[in-house]
Amino acid sequence: MADMQALAEALVRGDRAKVVELTKKALDERLSPAKILNQGLVAGMDVIGKRFKANEIYVPEVLIAARAMKGGMEVLEPKLIEAGVKPVGIVVIGTIKGDLHDIGKNLVAMMLTGGGLKVVDLGIDVAPDKFVEAAKSNKAQLVAMSALLTTTMPQMAEVVKAVKSSGVKVKTIIGGAPVTQSYADEIGADGYAPDAASAVDVAKSLISAA
Repeated sequence: MADMQALAEALVRGDRAKVVELTKKALDERLSPAKILNQGLVAGMDVIGKRFKANEIYVPEVLIAARAMKGGMEVLEPKLIEAGVKPVGIVVIGTIKGDLHDIGKNLVAMMLTGGGLKVVDLGIDVAPDKFVEAAKSNKAQLVAMSALLTTTMPQMAEVVKAVKSSGVKVKTIIGGAPVTQSYADEIGADGYAPDAASAVDVAKSLISAA
């Protein structure tokens, strides 16, 4: 019998080959795709998120676990779609215009995927109207943006403004090294996350409150 605990543990270890093998085995044994996702992959990423928050592991370990998660998701995604399993929510994410840093943003995107959300990654140097268009076309509930430079932070205010004036029903969340809760309040963003693990909790609470 496919063991969800073993699947979660393989993910925590970052053993991509094992995650793929156990995901396939679970599907062969007719386990529901939703169960494999939630009790195996998401449960594993949840452990990673908690350890990362507690400074027990660091970015490289998270990236390795996320790569293992991605392997499992590649096997599972077609089956989730067939079964009509909807993601917890849809998030459009990007690094704002003028900023070319993407490690933090990639980490958040991986953690959000690990939290059961569908992530549309727009990459780096993303203009405000591009965030709005992507939110509309993907029917997203959340726009997440990152900045690593104080000089590009004002672009976040432009994105928030563009989202609000577009009339699209979508919340905004911001993060990045120089970004603070008080800056989020100042520009009218709906949420702020100090790190990738917190971003998952904030994103989920914003989506469920929508």
